[in-house]
Amino acid sequence: MDKLESYSPAKRLLKDRVILITGAGQGLGRVAALTYADYGATVILHGRKVEKLERVYDEIEALGKAQAVIYPLNLENAEDKDFKIIAQAIEQQLGRLDGILHNAAFLYGLSPIENQTIEQWRTLLQVNLMTPFALTKACLPLLKNAPDASVIMTSSTQGHNPSAYWGGFAVAKAGVEALVKVQADEWESIANLRINALVPGIVNSPQRAKTHPGEIKQTMRQPEDLMATYLFLMGPDSKGINGQTVFCQSIE
Repeated sequence: MDKLESYSPAKRLLKDRVILITGAGQGLGRVAALTYADYGATVILHGRKVEKLERVYDEIEALGKAQAVIYPLNLENAEDKDFKIIAQAIEQQLGRLDGILHNAAFLYGLSPIENQTIEQWRTLLQVNLMTPFALTKACLPLLKNAPDASVIMTSSTQGHNPSAYWGGFAVAKAGVEALVKVQADEWESIANLRINALVPGIVNSPQRAKTHPGEIKQTMRQPEDLMATYLFLMGPDSKGINGQTVFCQSIE
């Protein structure tokens, strides 16, 4: 997408929008939450640890932005009813939902597939693939009512081009890209809905530190360096872009 090379978002790009961010307590999710709030959105902070979400909430308050909302939930054992409760709470408390950033992710250490267990795969598929499907489905009535709704599902370089030792995580992220294409096709005739996959690439994040602990963080791209792409896909300027896999490195 050539327009991302020089994309400069308007300062109030997300004014009056309500955006749900999963995995908002740290890393890319935290920076995305702060960025979306800075550009005018009311952000809903999802995460597993309340104390981390509260810190992000306080950061948004300190910036003087719209008051955020916190919805903690452990995705490893979440069921349909849990996602329905979140959607109902959003409707009751905020009355609308204009976007979802599926940022939450989970992976174990890298290992050969022969050393991985079915229990590990269940968790990897649950958090990385089944949750984005189920949460989007639960929130779909709200998204359909939004004038312009965007869903971003986070993929991975390993999901797009899998390699050894990534096992169930790579399979789950490949499934995310397939899910995006299927959903985009189903939404093709709904002008106010769009869904895309986003590949952050190599970036200083807790997940990257887990798989590549020896890297020098100061020489890597930082989460803030990727936010133009996050803003573009969530905001109105990406209207009409649907079912695509977008790579953050394209804006370097």
